[in-house]
Amino acid sequence: MIGIIGAMDVEIDSIKSRIENKTSSVISGVEFVCGFIEGVMVCAAKCSPGKVNAAICAQAMIDNFDIDRMINVGVACSLSEDVVIKNVVIASDVCEYDIDITALGEPRGFINGLNVIKIKTDDELSEQLARTAINCGEKIHRGTIASGDTFIADGGLKDMIKGEFGAICGEMEGGAIGHVCACAGVPFGILRSISDGGDENSQLDYPTFKKIAAEISTAIILEYIRTQRNQYSLF
Repeated sequence: MIGIIGAMDVEIDSIKSRIENKTSSVISGVEFVCGFIEGVMVCAAKCSPGKVNAAICAQAMIDNFDIDRMINVGVACSLSEDVVIKNVVIASDVCEYDIDITALGEPRGFINGLNVIKIKTDDELSEQLARTAINCGEKIHRGTIASGDTFIADGGLKDMIKGEFGAICGEMEGGAIGHVCACAGVPFGILRSISDGGDENSQLDYPTFKKIAAEISTAIILEYIRTQRNQYSLF
């Protein structure tokens, strides 16, 4: 079963609406809608913004449903001049930029337990998502997606994250979902469509472009699911 998590209604409702023979369960305050899209089993949920919400949702989904891969989908800000609004970013890895135990001698972003700064996404899943996005006619980028509990709308913060982690994209959930999946041994991928530039213009750009960006990411996920149906039909 493919697990799909988005933070907001605009990121996940269109996917939920395509699910057939659906069942709904509420666990830890999160609604999980499971069923079939194009004959492929999926479970979709809105986690709400933020790393803790995302982690709660991801762990509950893994614990209660037969998830064999997880995809986090939605919108994000650009941290690179090469990545512009409506481009698509497929994460090669994720980090949590707001973990800071530098006072204890660890580098910024160091994740105790996993003992890494960056968590790799699943190579095969990420390649499939990238190929699907290209086939949908989208301009894609591959690189680090940085997560933290701040809506990035400040040039100084943007420069810090880019400089410290080499990230090309910023948001509030992917790192936490990747963290949970890495601990649980579940392959995961992160797909984001750019809604704003993560700078002082974000407060204007984000409301303007978030729906368009969400529609782009949703279309790619639905096409990805369709390709999985075609693969299953070979066996």
